Amino acid sequence: MDTTLATAAGAGLPPATRPSHLNRSLGLPHATALVVGTIIGASIFVQPAEITARVPTIGGILLAWTVAGALTLIGALACAELSSAFPKTGGVYVFLCESFSPAFGFLWGWAMFWVMHSGIIAAIAVVFARYVSFFVPLGDAGIRLVAVGAILALSAVNYRGVKQGGVVQNVFTIGKVLAILLMVVIGFALGSRLPEHFQLTAPGSSLTPPMQSVTPTTFLLAVVAGLFAFGGWHMVTYAAEETVEPERTIPLSLLYGIVIVTACYVALNTVYLYILPLETVARSTRIAADAATVVVGTTGGAAMSALVMFSSFGAANGIILAGPRVYYAMARDGLLFRWMADVHPVFRTPHRAIAAQAVWAAVLAWTGTYRQLFTRVVFTEWIFFALMAAGLFILRRRSDYHPAYRIWGYPLVPATFVLFSAGIVLNRIVTEPVESFTGILLVALGLPVYYTWARPGRATS
Repeated sequence: MDTTLATAAGAGLPPATRPSHLNRSLGLPHATALVVGTIIGASIFVQPAEITARVPTIGGILLAWTVAGALTLIGALACAELSSAFPKTGGVYVFLCESFSPAFGFLWGWAMFWVMHSGIIAAIAVVFARYVSFFVPLGDAGIRLVAVGAILALSAVNYRGVKQGGVVQNVFTIGKVLAILLMVVIGFALGSRLPEHFQLTAPGSSLTPPMQSVTPTTFLLAVVAGLFAFGGWHMVTYAAEETVEPERTIPLSLLYGIVIVTACYVALNTVYLYILPLETVARSTRIAADAATVVVGTTGGAAMSALVMFSSFGAANGIILAGPRVYYAMARDGLLFRWMADVHPVFRTPHRAIAAQAVWAAVLAWTGTYRQLFTRVVFTEWIFFALMAAGLFILRRRSDYHPAYRIWGYPLVPATFVLFSAGIVLNRIVTEPVESFTGILLVALGLPVYYTWARPGRATS
C-alpha cells in the first residue's frame, strides 16, 4: 500500500500560485477550548434519555458516561500520537493517507464536505435557531434564515483569521463550562431542599419505573450512545499547521479537553438524577430545562434555552473553524480543485475553502436536506476512526515513523478502540441495515470520483 502522501505541499503548482504559509496562532488554551467547545454542543442539555433508557440504574448511567469518556480519551490519544508524528494540516485525512493511501484520505474528505461535517454544521445551526425562537417568535422560514445567518456570520469570523476564530471559541467554551459549573452548584444547593433524591419514580406517579435488567449488550448500547455525545474530539488536529508547537500542544489539548468534557458530563448527569426521578430522566427530551424548572421555577426553561443557544453557537464555531483545513490540505495535495488551497494574503486563512463550506452548509440548512443525509452517513465516521487507530499498527513497523508522543498501553489500548469502533458500525448495520448500507454507498460514491478525476495531480484548477 502507498504509505506516503502522494505529493508534497504545493507540488505541481506553479510558483506564483503556491499557497503561502498559514499563520500559527493557536496555543494550548485555544486548542483545548477547541476540543471542549466542539464536543459540548446541545445534546448533553437536551437528551441523555438514550443512556438512561438502556441502563436504568443510577450507577449504570454514570458508569456508562465514564466509560464513553475513557474510550473517547483512548481514541484521542491515538490521534495525539499520529498528530505528533504528522503535524500537518488535515488531521484524520493526513493520518489515513500516511497509514493506507490517498484514496482513504479522499473518502474521508469527500464524506466530510458533502455530508458529515457540513451536515453537522447545518444541524447545530438549526438547533441554535430553534432555541432563538423561544425568545423571538419565528416561523419555519425564520428558523432557517437564522440558521443560515449563524453559519455565514461564524464563517466570516473564521475567514478573517484563525486567531479570531480561536478567540470566539475561547469565549464560548469558557462561558459554557462556567454555566455547567453554575448549574451543578445550583442544582445541588437548591436541589437539597427537595424531600427525596436519586428516586426511581416521582411521588404519586402511576408510571412504571424503567427497571429492565442491565446486560452487557444494553450497557454497550448505552456506551455507544454516550460516545456520540463526545463527537468532534478529533477536529483540533485539522489545524496543526496553525498551532504553536503542534507536536506538544495537540496531545495535551486532547488530554485536557476530554478530561474536562467527561467531568462536565458526569457532573451534569449526577445533578439530573439528584433532582429528577429516573423515570423523568429516561423520558425527557429537554432534561436540562426540566431540571432547572424544578429548582428555580418557570424561569429555568428560559435559562436553559439561552444556555443551549450559547453552547450550540460555540460548537458550530469550532466545527466551522476545523473543516476547511481538511479541504485546504486535500487541494494542496492535488486531490481537490487547486483554488481550495489558496491562503488569504492578509488573513492567512484558507479563505476559499471556508467560503465553499459556508455556502454548502447554508444550502443544507435552508433546504433541510441535511437530516436525511446526515443521519444515514454520520455513523460511517467510526469506520474511519477504526482505520485511523489501526494505522498505528502499520506505522509502527516503518523505520521512518518517529512520533514525539506514543500512546500508552500499546497494542492493547488502541486495539480496544478499534474493536469498539467496529462494534458501533456493526451494531448500526444490524439494527438499521437499509439506512446503513445507503450511508456506506453515499461514501463509496467517492471512489469512482477519486479514480477517474481526483487522484494526486489530476485535480483541475
